Amino acid sequence: MSKNVAIIGAGPVGLAAAAHLLERGLNPVVLEAGPAAGHAVRQWKHVQLFSPWEYNVDKAAERLLSSTGWNSPDPHVYPTGQELLEHYLDPLATRTVLKDVIRTSSRVTAISRVGYDKAKTKGRESVPFEIRYQNGKGPETLRADAVIDTSGTWSTPNPAGANGLAAIGEREAAHHIAYAMPDIRGSQRSRYAGKTVAVLGAGHSAIGTLMELARLHDEVPGTEIIWLLRGSNPSKAFGGGANDKLAARGELGSAFAAIVAAGKVRVEPDFGVTHISTAGERLRISAGSACCGRHVLADELIVATGFRPDLSFLGELRLALDPAIDAPVALAPLIDPNEHSCGTVRPHGARELAQPEPGLYLAGMKSYGRAPTFLMITGYEQVRSIAADIAGDKEAAARVELELPETGVCTRAGVESGSASDGCCGGPAPVGVDACCADDAIAKDTGKTGCGCG
Repeated sequence: MSKNVAIIGAGPVGLAAAAHLLERGLNPVVLEAGPAAGHAVRQWKHVQLFSPWEYNVDKAAERLLSSTGWNSPDPHVYPTGQELLEHYLDPLATRTVLKDVIRTSSRVTAISRVGYDKAKTKGRESVPFEIRYQNGKGPETLRADAVIDTSGTWSTPNPAGANGLAAIGEREAAHHIAYAMPDIRGSQRSRYAGKTVAVLGAGHSAIGTLMELARLHDEVPGTEIIWLLRGSNPSKAFGGGANDKLAARGELGSAFAAIVAAGKVRVEPDFGVTHISTAGERLRISAGSACCGRHVLADELIVATGFRPDLSFLGELRLALDPAIDAPVALAPLIDPNEHSCGTVRPHGARELAQPEPGLYLAGMKSYGRAPTFLMITGYEQVRSIAADIAGDKEAAARVELELPETGVCTRAGVESGSASDGCCGGPAPVGVDACCADDAIAKDTGKTGCGCG
């Protein structure tokens, strides 16, 4: 009898999982919390991906699309989220057989085993999963032989507090705080134009946001930008420049280094946010005690400090997750952001992703927990392996069918301060600035004697 498999989330990896399961003769059901497939992607559709099309299309999904007369995008072009939707996810979800297995507006609230709570063991693996979800009609129940959780992390961004907790006052000031990457020069332009905007974070989301604000600064006088950096070295955020095998990501770091060096962004290093309060119509963002620590004043705060997985609906299932990054224990050493980057994570599959709960797999961004090093193509390899494992093809499940691009942006031991251009730290210094390179210009701008690149 063919197995029924519940997939949580109809994003790129969830849809790829369904495509691979169908090829294996299995019966997938995709539960998507949003009103359409790719709901999370629709929240960042204005953002350009760092990887070109060749790394963003799953092979089983491509085979489904080919039967509809679909034209494959140029593999070397870098799509935006909107283009990913229009040219890939929407056709996949609406023009192929996947349209019959996707249930939208279906938010999963809990999963258990039929007749078994978390503590009961004997015979556990022989009974199906019971998935409870909410839709417009009320609570519903679905039974499945296996579950692949590809629900991602977009809905659970990290808070502003440097200790992993919400900063004191953060929730009360929520009307002046945005998370991740708001559409600064598009739908939310009026919110940020001519304002003083603070951005917290040092990853690619923060850099992209700061770049957009710098463009808005050029377009609208009075737009001021403050970069709140938890660490002490801004140059670590600039990445490997020309050394990055994902060229768009390297170019972003180099361009951002020049903007900071030109003085368009006020840098506040060693700024671990502890308190947020209102001062009239503005935010007072503090590092240290609310009364006596450092603080900045801003009209708006954008928190771009990454994401974490929502584990609340998995509470009655047996999980084995790394205590630091909330990733499967076998996967965690391979993706620990203290040790690895996207390019140093070797391909992995069902063996690393399976949980002590037989038939349960975490995949996609959800499987990486709090690690920010996920690549979409890695998720596609994960679900190819998982589909083979569920179908009983252990040889295919163990086989590696992916070669990842190496990157100089965030290599072993954190972000690499590789050269953005030959012989120059962070790229060349801006014209008219007395510095040997971009890093040197930034160091001097923050009151230091230089960065030592010499």
